[in-house]
Amino acid sequence: MLKQRIITAVLLLAVLIPAVGADDPLAFVLLTALMIGAAGWEWARLCAWSHWPARASGVACALFCLFFWREGGTAQAWPWLWWAVGSAWILMAANLLRGGMEAWLRVPAAIRWLAGMVALFAAWVALVQVRAMGINFLFSVFVLVWGADVAAYFCGRRWGGRFVTRKLAASISPGKTWEGALGGLVVVMALAFAWREWEPLRPWGAISLYGRLGEQGPVFMVVSVAFLVTMSVAGDLLESLFKRAAGVKDSSQLLPGHGGVLDRIDALLPVLPLVMLLCVR
Repeated sequence: MLKQRIITAVLLLAVLIPAVGADDPLAFVLLTALMIGAAGWEWARLCAWSHWPARASGVACALFCLFFWREGGTAQAWPWLWWAVGSAWILMAANLLRGGMEAWLRVPAAIRWLAGMVALFAAWVALVQVRAMGINFLFSVFVLVWGADVAAYFCGRRWGGRFVTRKLAASISPGKTWEGALGGLVVVMALAFAWREWEPLRPWGAISLYGRLGEQGPVFMVVSVAFLVTMSVAGDLLESLFKRAAGVKDSSQLLPGHGGVLDRIDALLPVLPLVMLLCVR
């Protein structure tokens, strides 16, 4: 399993890094639209759609993203979209993490599917706009999400259950602990301050997420980073809830050793629109 994970990760990076670094955004747009289309297919399957309708859902999601980009939609500011989607993520996390699978399954299937499609589309638009703000900004967002996830895993393995016996969300993801989540937050906060201090010494042509948040003062940066880390954890937990409700372990097997695309981007889905909400005026 570990060998599979490593091989898949290397192959993904071999495709992603050139697309991110290319001067022409077309490669990045096409690659990410393909990924969002795959996630749309996985989401339709989690909503109990049959084989061909689920595939059609994924294709339609990818094509709509490409059409939106071609028509200049990603070049426009969408403050109302970030407010609407960001608020929806916060309310959904608060309600579903408290109400569990029963609360989710009470939502009509058509509304569940539509909410997922909107979330995927909004995250994709935010991702393209984040890339347009510079590679430094893009990777600082990725590091926030990946850093929180990796640090939470190792801190959870080392200290999980030692100080707080109650699990973070036992009925949804029994392996997650409060110590892990707090460890992830501490590590990301340290990275944020280090990145901001180091950034002026190594100018990369664009200010990072932490630099932009820090422009509003250190308190605003600390609160914002803590909020984004919390929402990344919420995104991970919510996808676990959706999979449990659907009775599956992974969203698909598209990425050997990793599961599906949704399994890899779940924490990014709420974070990306919220980053745009916090950083774009």
